[in-house]
Amino acid sequence: MTEDLKRSPLDAEHRRLGAKMVAFGGWEMPLSYADGTLAEHLACRQHAVAFDVSHLGTVRVVEAGALGTLQAALTNDLGKIGPGRAQYTHLCDDDGSVLDDIIVWWVADDWFDVMPNASNTARVLDAIGGDDITARRAVIAVQGPEARRLLAPVSEAAAAVGRFRVAPFHWDGVDALAAGTGYTGEDGVEISIPAEAAPALWQAILAAGVAPAGLGARDTLRLEAALPLHGHELGPGITPLQAGLAWVVGWDKRAFRGKAALEAERARGVARRLRGLATDGRRPPREGSTVLIDDQPAGTVTSGNFSPVLGHGIALAFLPPDVEAEQAVVVDVRGSALAGRVVPTPFVKKG
Repeated sequence: MTEDLKRSPLDAEHRRLGAKMVAFGGWEMPLSYADGTLAEHLACRQHAVAFDVSHLGTVRVVEAGALGTLQAALTNDLGKIGPGRAQYTHLCDDDGSVLDDIIVWWVADDWFDVMPNASNTARVLDAIGGDDITARRAVIAVQGPEARRLLAPVSEAAAAVGRFRVAPFHWDGVDALAAGTGYTGEDGVEISIPAEAAPALWQAILAAGVAPAGLGARDTLRLEAALPLHGHELGPGITPLQAGLAWVVGWDKRAFRGKAALEAERARGVARRLRGLATDGRRPPREGSTVLIDDQPAGTVTSGNFSPVLGHGIALAFLPPDVEAEQAVVVDVRGSALAGRVVPTPFVKKG
């Protein structure tokens, strides 16, 4: 029921723009606007768009010893960075599978804003403590090769934040945070701002020439960039190593949940590995489709769609670890065979 869904502080803005609203992760969020997903996707690749990503969680940990708490819970090693930086990391289960993938904004010495996926905020809060401030702020992602140029007249400080850097700034009488992070494969900035100030900031960003974009384009963009989505490329039974993300594991730091299981998997080798597929024609592979090699089932598609930039189908799929690039495959989509091959990722590079 839509009345049970959470709504973004920007909900009225989306409706004013005529957005198509959908349920996602317990929230009602814009899928697309008047120009449609394809136009929004290409606008991000060629120009700049703004996404409302307020459905992502924010767990704020501000206390002495916060660094130690996060180090003991999350896979990556925050000791590799420092205040003013952001880091991609995982929260794992005891078996090494990924409970959630997370961005940590290390704002100041004992101040961390931990950003889980929409439906996983409660489990992250349980793992690290802190204060769930999701309802008190909005997050706007400005993404694309023109993102910083167009954002600069709205906020020079936000536009200037470096990649995977975090910077507090002041806008229109309120304190906000900017991070050089995103989920499209393009350059850009994510801004966390108090909920009451979010509509004015959104309007200013759009007035500067940035187009609004919804969840549909966000998904096709992240797939072209081969970025994982929890519940698809990450989740129960899927480890960082299987997903090709061993670099998010701090092997040299002290114990964290799932470390022993990951060390054991690293020693014996993974049984499957996430790979990219390109298929012929415009019909895309779909999640759950079987991938065949030499007429034998070899794996399963985790995400698939039409690539607006490449003009053909692309997919991510778990396959045996010894499968090499250019291996011919067939994807069985509801009884219809799509010819394709294994290809390197990302499918589309930045810019």
